[in-house]
Amino acid sequence: MKTSNKTSLGLFSAALVSLALGAGAASAAGFDQTALIKPVTKVDLIFIPKVVHPWYDVVEQGAKYAIEELKREGVEVTYTWDAPPVADVDQHNRRIETDIGRKPDGLAVSCLDPATNTQLLKEAVANDINLITFDTFCDPAFPFVGHRLDEEDGRTAANFLGEKLGGKGTVGILVGSLTATNHAARVKGFKDEMATKYPDIEIVFELPDNDNLEQAVSMAESGLQATPDLGGIYGANASAPIGAARAVIAANRVGKTLVVGAGDIPETYQLIEEGAISAITAQRQWEIGYWAVRYLVAAAQNHTIPMDHATGGFLMTKENLGQ
Repeated sequence: MKTSNKTSLGLFSAALVSLALGAGAASAAGFDQTALIKPVTKVDLIFIPKVVHPWYDVVEQGAKYAIEELKREGVEVTYTWDAPPVADVDQHNRRIETDIGRKPDGLAVSCLDPATNTQLLKEAVANDINLITFDTFCDPAFPFVGHRLDEEDGRTAANFLGEKLGGKGTVGILVGSLTATNHAARVKGFKDEMATKYPDIEIVFELPDNDNLEQAVSMAESGLQATPDLGGIYGANASAPIGAARAVIAANRVGKTLVVGAGDIPETYQLIEEGAISAITAQRQWEIGYWAVRYLVAAAQNHTIPMDHATGGFLMTKENLGQ
């Protein structure tokens, strides 16, 4: 039987396609992606929070839980918790630089000053150190575990306080650390929402407490002395609402000067129960510690990890305390 040149060319092309598909299938069948995973039995991690603070104690609890799980899975994880005693940019950066030199298997950093922290964290990556940023977002180049809706949290607090005050009166703000982007974002959200929805509420002071409880108490006391009939105080970090509440209690202003804020630690719950704090935008920081450990170990094993893991937040009041 005769075939035309056109038919012969078609049969030849079909044969080539068949061979190519067969070769591809064989290649795919012969490639085991588990070979990409690196077995590890020991992993050394370093955590660098912004400051020594009870809020981070809960982060560390989550990290310890993950470490115990991994131990049962045959991976021994050791870690160093390297928190500076105060929220100082120079001290924080020195710790990052020193810890990069220790060449851990993984480094977890809560950024205090993204502008300077980012350069150091790039050095960590260049030195093949697996990196996670947590709590405070630093740069989209680095994986992050935490809560990024800080402006929204500020707006939530403003709406809660604005409604409680009936849209009138005076409030003050404890702004936290001036370089901390999450503190600044909360303050921005709070102020923007107040200006938009509650124009008859005047913000009479904005004072930096540097995420320090004693400073928060002092700043709140100064604000209350300057404005004795102050309607409310917003604290943009976990120390601030506690400091404000202590000052309000000392001034016998519980129920008259309402305290709202961001971040919860054990004393926060007691003060909410007593009515000295009205509301807190809280986070699930235990999850931050847990997933930071899990992801750093996964990265050491050559797994891919997400660039942004949102751990969530919620408004805590006396009505839902403990839920």
